[in-house]
Amino acid sequence: MQDRFELHLRDGTPVIVRPLLEEDRALVAEAYRRLSPEARYQRFWSPIGEMIGEAMLDRLIEQNPARHVTWVVLDAAREFAGVGGASWWRNAANPDEAEISAMVLDADQRRGIGTLLVAVMWLTALRAGVAHLIGYTLLDNRRAAKWMRDCGGEGEWDGYKLVFRWDLGKLDTLPATPAAADLAAWLAELSPRILTTS
Repeated sequence: MQDRFELHLRDGTPVIVRPLLEEDRALVAEAYRRLSPEARYQRFWSPIGEMIGEAMLDRLIEQNPARHVTWVVLDAAREFAGVGGASWWRNAANPDEAEISAMVLDADQRRGIGTLLVAVMWLTALRAGVAHLIGYTLLDNRRAAKWMRDCGGEGEWDGYKLVFRWDLGKLDTLPATPAAADLAAWLAELSPRILTTS
């Protein structure tokens, strides 16, 4: 079982993909500061400032492979290496489900980083025995909603937000979209490394 990968994005950029570490606190805080106000609003659903709180940092950094993981994508060639990250949290009331969230820096969106992170969340959640990933977005975040649909999330409106669900056991039901094809390729590439136990 391996939990650190040296990969290439589809545009050829070499990246490191690994779990978040305690020593990444400053990296996360700076990545959060670099997000646009709109990106922060769409992530947290309220207008908040540039500083991330210590409680949220603690929550992100604490790793428990059975209940919660956070992974990051790093471009070591850049002065600021962080380009994106994603987490899932297991639902204590329904352990078959886990909520997924992802964030990619504004300038690095539309490069397939989010799709790569979904693949990593998919496989680490599957390894932990999770059957469904659940993602949420506000109705006005059309770009995120389209991306989740294009990645195979089945969406519904609950009266307040859009709820997307992925059945982790049904790879064969992914739609015929470029994003889903990219997701399927990452899943095929990473499955032997993440799902194989040592």
